Amino acid sequence: MRLWRKMEQISGFLDEGTSITGELQFSNTLRIDGNFHGSITSGDTLIIGEHAVVHADIKVGEIEIHGQVFGNVEAERRAEISSTGRLRGDLQTAMLTIQAGAVLDGRSHMPSDQTQNMRESTRVIAEFVDEKRHADSGG
Repeated sequence: MRLWRKMEQISGFLDEGTSITGELQFSNTLRIDGNFHGSITSGDTLIIGEHAVVHADIKVGEIEIHGQVFGNVEAERRAEISSTGRLRGDLQTAMLTIQAGAVLDGRSHMPSDQTQNMRESTRVIAEFVDEKRHADSGG
C-alpha cells in the first residue's frame, strides 16, 4: 500500500482525535487522520488516512483517499482511492486509480484537453528545434 511507503516523506500530520475547521493550505505532503471541515488547497500531496473524516472542497496536486471525504476534489496530477476509501463528491484529475472495494459517489472527470494541449506544445517545440537544427547546419 502506497500510504506506508510515504510515511517517511510526510511533512505534516493531523492525528486521529484532532478536529479542525477552516481553510487549510500546505506544502509538501500532509496526512489527515482526524476530522476536518472547510477547504484544502495545495499544489502538493494530501493523504486522507483510514480514520479521517473530511468535509471539504479539495484542490491539490495529488491525493490518496484511504478514509472518508465529503466534497468535491480536484487533483491536478493524480488521485487514488484505496479499498478503504470513500469519496462522496465530484472528482477531477488527470490520472485516477480506484482499488476494489473503494466508493466513488459522484461524477469523475479526466480532462482530455490537457493531454491534447501537452501533445500540441510538444509538437510545436519539436518543430522549432528541427527548424533551428536545419538553419544551424546551413540547410
